[in-house]
Amino acid sequence: MKKVKRVVQDDLRPEYKRSDFPGPMVRGRYAKRLRESSNVVVLSPEVATVFHNEEAVNKALLSLIKLSQTSTRPTKRSSRRGKTRAA
Repeated sequence: MKKVKRVVQDDLRPEYKRSDFPGPMVRGRYAKRLRESSNVVVLSPEVATVFHNEEAVNKALLSLIKLSQTSTRPTKRSSRRGKTRAA
């Protein structure tokens, strides 16, 4: 059985004409907009070695959120030692 060679064409399909498109054809025209609206986060290599999948990352971040919400700041102590009473 012969393998069929696939020819890669970097051209428009025959049913399209360049005159159908109003402006110049630019590769990656919407890449910036897509990147800004995307919710994909790329981890640095050091972090990626620790977290092997998205479940591990989510679990760690959720525990950090819970910890930050439950911990409180130390309250300022009131001291009367420095103050003198009015007689």
